[in-house]
Amino acid sequence: MLDKILIANRGEIALRILRTCKEMGIKTVAAHSTADRDLLHVRLADERVCIGPAPSIDSYLNMNAIISAAKITGATAIHPGYGFLAENADFAERVIDNDLTFIGPSASVIRLMGNKISAIESMRLAGMPTVPGSSGALPMDNQPYLLKTAEDIGYPIIIKSAAGGGGRGMRVVLNESSLLNSIHVTRAEAAAAFGDGTLYMEKYLISPRHIEVQILADSHGNVIHLYDRDCSLQRRHQKVLEEAPATDIPDNVRQDVYMACKRAAEKIKYCGAGTFEFLYEDGRFYFMEMNTRIQVEHPVTEMVTNIDLVKEQIRVGCGETLAIKQQDIQLHGHAIECRINAEDPRSFIPCPGTVEHFHPPGGLGVRIDSQLYSGYKVPPHYDSLIAKVITWADNRAQAISRMERALDEMVVAGISTNIPLQQRLIRDETFKRGGTNIHYLEQQYQTAEDTAG
Repeated sequence: MLDKILIANRGEIALRILRTCKEMGIKTVAAHSTADRDLLHVRLADERVCIGPAPSIDSYLNMNAIISAAKITGATAIHPGYGFLAENADFAERVIDNDLTFIGPSASVIRLMGNKISAIESMRLAGMPTVPGSSGALPMDNQPYLLKTAEDIGYPIIIKSAAGGGGRGMRVVLNESSLLNSIHVTRAEAAAAFGDGTLYMEKYLISPRHIEVQILADSHGNVIHLYDRDCSLQRRHQKVLEEAPATDIPDNVRQDVYMACKRAAEKIKYCGAGTFEFLYEDGRFYFMEMNTRIQVEHPVTEMVTNIDLVKEQIRVGCGETLAIKQQDIQLHGHAIECRINAEDPRSFIPCPGTVEHFHPPGGLGVRIDSQLYSGYKVPPHYDSLIAKVITWADNRAQAISRMERALDEMVVAGISTNIPLQQRLIRDETFKRGGTNIHYLEQQYQTAEDTAG
């Protein structure tokens, strides 16, 4: 087992990793920026190293600084968390080249799944259901091919960046008249955002749900699934609320996609925690992408399976065999997670500042993953996520009721947060019935804004 891990991240996920390391008897090193010297995990770590100034490019994305911090502290492994360098194949390679353990899959797998075109093709070859789309990258200089491919797929279609993520680098096209201009604009956006203007096109599904399957795999060929999550409540392609398990999916369809995920993970020799993401519409699953890291929403899976995903991620990262088998995993109840962001609940504009008072909710079945404390200054340099409120109960209705109570108890004074939006969503009658699609939140928000205007 590893004896010292450097945590190359910040905020709630860094604290989450630190807590598991402590329970496993592993020493920790907090690599932090100058803006984050007062974060909880920095205070609690066995050692701490400042790796640069506040901008991410100079700190959390600075590979040389992170690897040097690991070397000088004697850390034997690096846990990247999510975001920043977590899915950077070059970083994974450099960690290994410096005789350190990268807690995640191999660089070759990260590279394969990080490119949407190669990921879709590899999943198609593995028998995974995929959205009808172009075969490979779009040839920008072949207008007849572009027009014919879109016609064959059938409008509406969506243009996507091969290197995209976080909802950027994509555009819906409703008809042929706007196709070529949409491709040109999306290519420019992708090149600016990701340094890669490679595009592909897919059929645009009208009202799908966003369902994902959590898997764990070790380097000895063992793969297990930990059931599914529904992440359909989104705005601007960013998840706002997640739950496990997903509702209203036939058992035979659900089992088929679990098996497809296991086969695909085995085929690409996956090792670590990973998530297959799907669009689900009219009783069918369509593969979108695979996230080769721990997910923001992993707590809902932990709550319904009683399995510490970070612990297993660390264990298999240093070559151990999975401690659990598929038959050992049983679903227990229902869990919901609300992401609490430091932002205006109506405009979604980030609202950094000093937290004058923080009172987390408590009680049976309530979990809080957060770096907040009274007096903490939320910096303007990073993602606005400041807390995750997770509730668990014997069934979905009780989990929703428990979340209503938890959100009502929660106090974050001094800054604006999206708690009012989450309170509205958790009380929404359509959400309570289950099965909302990925457009529901934005459609309801826009309707409310139009009515108010």
